[in-house]
Amino acid sequence: MNRTIKDATVKRYFYETHDELRAHLRDFVDAYNFARRLKTLRGLTPYEFICKAWTKEPRRFILNPLHQMPGLNNLGDRVGPPRRDAELRHLRGRAAHRQ
Repeated sequence: MNRTIKDATVKRYFYETHDELRAHLRDFVDAYNFARRLKTLRGLTPYEFICKAWTKEPRRFILNPLHQMPGLNNLGDRVGPPRRDAELRHLRGRAAHRQ
């Protein structure tokens, strides 16, 4: 797990401050845990398990879990991890080439 986190954060992006690193690390671990398939849930992700329980017994829930999925509408003021200069130059070059 430590190698996965390191490869996805520190080795891929440059962070100006520790707060940027902490925010990206928190987002990465949340996404990783959200998408992880668990043996105790018979190979389902936690979200899939909740949705399956919702379809079987919707009266046990106050809110519809299908409406609670994190996504673009829940980002708030966070835009994403910072990108390296080389990545930005590559993206700008591709955009200029398309025009």
